[in-house]
Amino acid sequence: MIVVDDGSTDGSAKILAELAIDDARVRVLTNDVNRGKGAASRRGFAEARLPFVVVQDADLEYNPADYPRLIGPLLAGKADVVFGSRFQGAAEHRVLFFWHSLGNKFLTLLSNACTNLNLTDMETGYKAFRLDVVQRVELEESRFGIEPEITAKVARLHCRVYEVGISYHGRTYAEGKKIGWRDGVHAVFCILAYSAAGERLGLKRLRRAVARFTGG
Repeated sequence: MIVVDDGSTDGSAKILAELAIDDARVRVLTNDVNRGKGAASRRGFAEARLPFVVVQDADLEYNPADYPRLIGPLLAGKADVVFGSRFQGAAEHRVLFFWHSLGNKFLTLLSNACTNLNLTDMETGYKAFRLDVVQRVELEESRFGIEPEITAKVARLHCRVYEVGISYHGRTYAEGKKIGWRDGVHAVFCILAYSAAGERLGLKRLRRAVARFTGG
């Protein structure tokens, strides 16, 4: 297990240091300041050594009990990348924000139109990869833009993409949820910029300008 402590200030670093001492399978990487989910994921991918990689957010909105389902297509040799969908299957889901759900569906539809995939949940935080695949992808996003970016780039590599239903236990903002409308705006520009047409049109320059506005 590779744990990236992204500049936490809540005592996580002390707990992680104790875990690393007690269990040699735990490796802790520390960022001196908070750099964002994308930056933390890039660092973890670069340090990974085993054949498959699963991204696990520390807030446990996604349940590790779903790992067997998530990596099943990888173990069977059928997939290169597996997306865990919050919107398919019969697993339990906490009912939360209507507008978040609508925004997610819009972003997934736009992403599918640009990548020619037929995902139901592009923005999912539960993705699993063959190590050799994820280390071939040159990732640039530091925050939540990593989700549309990595989707666009694995699609352009013609990876075998599977999707499986997972459970989801979302948090409210009072419970610490961070993603907001600015991240949604940034995601739209990431979807367009990292598409084949977007790269030909040079939309990455526009994406960087939007990132300065949105904090992405």
